[in-house]
Amino acid sequence: MTVPEAPLKETEHGLVPSSEGWFVVNAREARWRMDELGTWTSFAGEARFEQVGINLCVLQPGVPMAMYHYENDQEDFLVLAGEALAIVEGEERPMKQWDLLHCPSGTGHVVLGSGDGPCVLLAIGSRSGREDWGAYPVDETALRRGASVEQETASPEEAYARFTTPTRETRYRDGWLPDL
Repeated sequence: MTVPEAPLKETEHGLVPSSEGWFVVNAREARWRMDELGTWTSFAGEARFEQVGINLCVLQPGVPMAMYHYENDQEDFLVLAGEALAIVEGEERPMKQWDLLHCPSGTGHVVLGSGDGPCVLLAIGSRSGREDWGAYPVDETALRRGASVEQETASPEEAYARFTTPTRETRYRDGWLPDL
């Protein structure tokens, strides 16, 4: 069996794969999204990555990439540039360039930008699609940083209700990704 190449389609916000298949795309040419929680690209287009999700995130100091949560599948986070603060099972851990946070199934966590400038973070996680994906528990350490719900929920809509700025698509902007 030969897996076909997915053609890249030019949109006003950058390149996206237009079908299933393999492809190569530069992060600076991919479609990006931004909202109150940061700026990121998932590299996906019309077809969602079925097994592994991958996001490249740019976080400003003090801004969480998500709300404190756990998933029933593994997640991993690698700091490519800048500094981050991981809150894991109620514990704060500073992260710097090339630090990896590994979260086995069921690990409560969130990552925030920290330091004096933006943090570039590679986030990788399973896409099992299970209905019992995980939840957003209350975590006092994350709550003090504005990165936790006040009442446990499994609903993303409830967990992110306080964020009112809609996610919008955008092109990459110079300076988001450093030259390493």
